[in-house]
Amino acid sequence: MNALPPARATPARAWLRALETTAAATKDPQRILPRAVCQWARRYGGKPALLSERESYDYQALARRVNQVSRWALSAGVAKGETVALVMSNRPDYFAIWLGLTQIGAIAALINVNLSGAALTHSFKVACARRAIVEHEFAERCKEAAAGFSPRLEIWRYGQEAADAPRFDRALEAFDGSELGENEQRDVTLADRALLIYTSGTTGLPKAAAVSHHRVIAWSHWFAGLAGMTSEDRMYDCLPMYHSVGGVAAIGAPLVNGGSVVIAERFSTSRFWPDVARWECTMFQYIGELCRYLAAAPHSEAETAHRLRLACGNGLAADVWRRFAERFQVPQILEFYASTEGNVTLYNVEGKVGAIGRVPAFLAARDAVALARFDHDSEAPWRGADGLGARCAEGEIGEAVGRIGADPAQRFEGYTQREETEKKILRDLFAPGDAWMRTGDLMRRDGEGFYHFVDRVGDTFRWKGENVATSEVAAAIAGAPGVVESIVYGVVVPDAEGKAGMALIACAGGLDLADIARRLEPLPRYARPLFLRVRASLEATATFKPKRREMADQGFDPKRISDPLYVYDAERGGFEPLDVARFAAIESGAMRF
Repeated sequence: MNALPPARATPARAWLRALETTAAATKDPQRILPRAVCQWARRYGGKPALLSERESYDYQALARRVNQVSRWALSAGVAKGETVALVMSNRPDYFAIWLGLTQIGAIAALINVNLSGAALTHSFKVACARRAIVEHEFAERCKEAAAGFSPRLEIWRYGQEAADAPRFDRALEAFDGSELGENEQRDVTLADRALLIYTSGTTGLPKAAAVSHHRVIAWSHWFAGLAGMTSEDRMYDCLPMYHSVGGVAAIGAPLVNGGSVVIAERFSTSRFWPDVARWECTMFQYIGELCRYLAAAPHSEAETAHRLRLACGNGLAADVWRRFAERFQVPQILEFYASTEGNVTLYNVEGKVGAIGRVPAFLAARDAVALARFDHDSEAPWRGADGLGARCAEGEIGEAVGRIGADPAQRFEGYTQREETEKKILRDLFAPGDAWMRTGDLMRRDGEGFYHFVDRVGDTFRWKGENVATSEVAAAIAGAPGVVESIVYGVVVPDAEGKAGMALIACAGGLDLADIARRLEPLPRYARPLFLRVRASLEATATFKPKRREMADQGFDPKRISDPLYVYDAERGGFEPLDVARFAAIESGAMRF
């Protein structure tokens, strides 16, 4: 591997490289990702492709594994367009299996391994899956979730023998790994559906987002071009492979030009830097609060003994950005904004701290992204007397929407459930006959054209007749001594209109409540949280999203919550312990805000 990272390209060059790479990759409608992998196997041969503690594949071995899976599917009678559910933890075989299934036209439903009960049952049902490939540790859970299905869900176990199900990985050994012959190939094109990838389900049961072969190949090649990935690059991927970033973009992009990917079973703060150094990684993929977790961890020698040239991901908060880059000596951070099902994508190629990206001037004519003026009462874009909405002015907060059009980049492929798809579409928004996809994210655009994330729709709340942006409040708290991270949400207060602010703070060591109160003073009075809840760490989803709604539902009752609670006492000018007596005073109205 190179001793020095490649020179950083100018933003214009990075954009041009991404456009050229993606245009060339999507020119042939028959060149889906599994077939591209077979092409790369001929080109890169025995060069490492996927590496892990469990198994590793060079390019030739990866292609052989993909073809074995395809032949298994053909022999099992898997039809084109049929969905096969995949319930497995992170490992190279995960990628090989869904590639093999999609090569013959099947659809792979990538199911969150943390689901159980009704959520897991729902995930199988909305996918209309007839078969499932399930890692042995999740098999009993899947059997219970699929009990009573008609027709029965055919479960194939991976990794362990069982009397009630055939063993998938052993079955593959019977199949040839050479490239598929003409009589084995099916007419599968970029326009066909490849994957079902589920939303996190934080606001209800998971929705299965449709992902075409076009999106799969475009994601891989776009990031390869934008980041200037070469055969010398090695990606560290510790994100869940059942999501689009960890399971598609982070793996497909390095392979485009002969690089390799190290797949970790899961993210670990203590193992992260030793792994990155030991595997000689040059890049890693982040999401959500992963960087905050690392920045809050104790110092170690391994944290700068690496060869990283780039960190790529989304959701890196401004308060962590500089601290993270300086402490861990990461030369470049490539922040972007996207979603699995969405048609809005933004890239911060320039590295402007705190921004999620912008649309360069030469792409602005597409008019693919807009900020729609937002009505917080209806939690939907505002509509005037003529029924039309309005675009936000510079600096105004609105919901990001993406134009739905014929351009592949503007398509909205939706979900398996039509009614869920329709909920995301805004028709006649800015002009009669137009159609836009709702992102559900509130943003603002600055004078340089950079977009800044503000909040999720529904995460804002109203107090004293004003809208409170939770991310701005959390940012004010973030710098206080002892604060590892925080989330802010609204809670119901008896006999009060709207919701009062509450901050859940993860604390390391002591917490200076007076300092937090001082940091909140520059905020408008209505935005300052009235309640604090303190604990050692925050619960999060598998993609590091805080369980905000669960915390909001729990409120601030000390009888229900064992964590330390505090309430802002205006007379004393600071936060005081919220005990049973003070809670009773709030409930009775004796203590008012």
